[in-house]
Amino acid sequence: MSKVTAKAPANIAFIKYWGKKDEALRLPLNSSLSMNLSHVFTLTTVDFLSDLAEDEIEMGGEKLVGEEAERIIEHLERVRKLASIKLKAKVKTKNNFPKGTGIASSASGFAALTLASTKAAGLNLSEKKLSILARLGSGSACRSIPDGFVEWLKGNSHQTSYAHSLYPPDYWDLVDIIAVVTKKGKKVSSAEGHGRAESSLFLSARVRAMGAKVRLLKKTFKEKNFTKLGEIIEEETLNMHAVMMTSKPSIIYWLPKTIQLMLAIRQWRQEGLESYFTIDAGATVHIICLKKDAGKIKEKVLRLRGIDRVIVNYPASGAKLVKSYLF
Repeated sequence: MSKVTAKAPANIAFIKYWGKKDEALRLPLNSSLSMNLSHVFTLTTVDFLSDLAEDEIEMGGEKLVGEEAERIIEHLERVRKLASIKLKAKVKTKNNFPKGTGIASSASGFAALTLASTKAAGLNLSEKKLSILARLGSGSACRSIPDGFVEWLKGNSHQTSYAHSLYPPDYWDLVDIIAVVTKKGKKVSSAEGHGRAESSLFLSARVRAMGAKVRLLKKTFKEKNFTKLGEIIEEETLNMHAVMMTSKPSIIYWLPKTIQLMLAIRQWRQEGLESYFTIDAGATVHIICLKKDAGKIKEKVLRLRGIDRVIVNYPASGAKLVKSYLF
């Protein structure tokens, strides 16, 4: 046993994951595609110790209790079972961005926890197996394990639903400018939202179209057709949020500033500055552009009133071990 720290990026989904066909295994209704992000990440240190009576979990400098802690302990139990150990763990984790705002904190969190805890327990899992294990903690966490631009295969079983890298980080000079419009966490968690998805009349139509949409986006990546990429991701965002808004009870993650940004981005395009929006389960807007335009777009975002924070991200590597420790 040894103390281990892992760093894992959040990711932004271009083709979204919304709705599960198996709750326990977190098997998605459709495959999804994403980009790992360079400047929003989680650091997690794990150490299995013989003198601990129970798992000790700290997040952002505070002891974690309740449902969040239970979810992490459940994941540690999976690792203990794989490693055939019974030792309790000390876990410290921190994000460099606000959680619960639509920046995939559970993705980076469970990817970092998966890599750190398996290594600390003496396991040396393949990328595929790490991705499968991370998926059990948080579905989108499986996409934060591989590098760069990633596809999560929906699969039809525990072993066939995993993520793999489509292209390395330096394949395409895309930039994701995150415009954080609120520090407050969302009122409806992603997990709860997934559970409501099937109550939307639009879900079945969405799922039927997903196979063709994934194939089209992969073709777009192969051709590096930025305009087509943008058209697909904006349509996909509106499609997913339409399902959320027509669920029972309805879920509306957007705030007035979210909509203002969406309209502004479309106006900038008309003026010749090409960028596109994509929004996960939250109010935060991700602005996708080419690297050559990132500076101009960041300036425009900063001129808007009510933006809490702007974070510029480039395509990034997946989960990695680091040498520093949090305790």
